[in-house]
Amino acid sequence: MSAIMDKVQEIITAIINLLSYPGIALVMFAENLFPPIPSELVMPFAGFNVGKGEMNLFAVMIAGTIGAVLGALALYYIGMWADETIIRRFIRRFGKFFFISEADIDKTLAFFEKRGEIVVFTGRLIPLVRSLISIPAGMNRMPMGRFLLWTTFGSLIWNGILTYAGIVLGAQWENVLGLVDRYEKVAFAIIGVFGIWFIASRVVKARRNRAQSKQV
Repeated sequence: MSAIMDKVQEIITAIINLLSYPGIALVMFAENLFPPIPSELVMPFAGFNVGKGEMNLFAVMIAGTIGAVLGALALYYIGMWADETIIRRFIRRFGKFFFISEADIDKTLAFFEKRGEIVVFTGRLIPLVRSLISIPAGMNRMPMGRFLLWTTFGSLIWNGILTYAGIVLGAQWENVLGLVDRYEKVAFAIIGVFGIWFIASRVVKARRNRAQSKQV
C-alpha cells in the first residue's frame, strides 16, 4: 500500500509541477470522483510551494476549491441520475439485510431537506465522506445555489487547513498524511458508533414487532 501511495504522490507532484494552478484544480477534481486520490497530498504540496515562494497562496486556494467544487458537482448530478426510485427499489429487495426500510429513507430525506446545508458543509470536512456527500444532495434535489454555497465554503476551509499545514511543515509536507489519518480514524470511529447504535436500535425494534405480532 505504501508503494502505491508513493506512486500516487509522485504522479500528483509531477502534474502540479507541470501544469501549476490548473494542475491543482485537475487533481482536486479527480480526487472528488476517485476518493483514493487523497487531497492530503495535493494541497499540502501546493502549500509547500507557497512557502518556497513558487506559488501564490490566493491562486492555490482558488484553484483547489474550483477543482473540488467541480468534482462535487459531477457527483451531485450522478445522485440526480441515480434517483430516489432506484434506491427505494434496492431497499425494498435488500434493505432487510441492512436493517433499513423505506421509512428510514423518508426520515433521511426529510432530515436532509431541513438540515442539508449543515450535512453538506460538515461532510466536506471529513475524508472520503467529503466526496460521497454530494450524491444524496443530488438525490434530494438540493437547490443548486445552496449546494454550491456550502460545498464551496466547506471545501475552502478544508483546502485552507491542508495548504497551511504544507506551508508550516515545509519539506516535511508529506507528514500531513499521518495527521489526517489520525483525524480520519477519530471521525470514522464516531460514525461507526452511530452506525452500531442505528443497527442495534433496528434489531431491538424488529424483535419487539415480532413479539407483538405473536401476542396478537
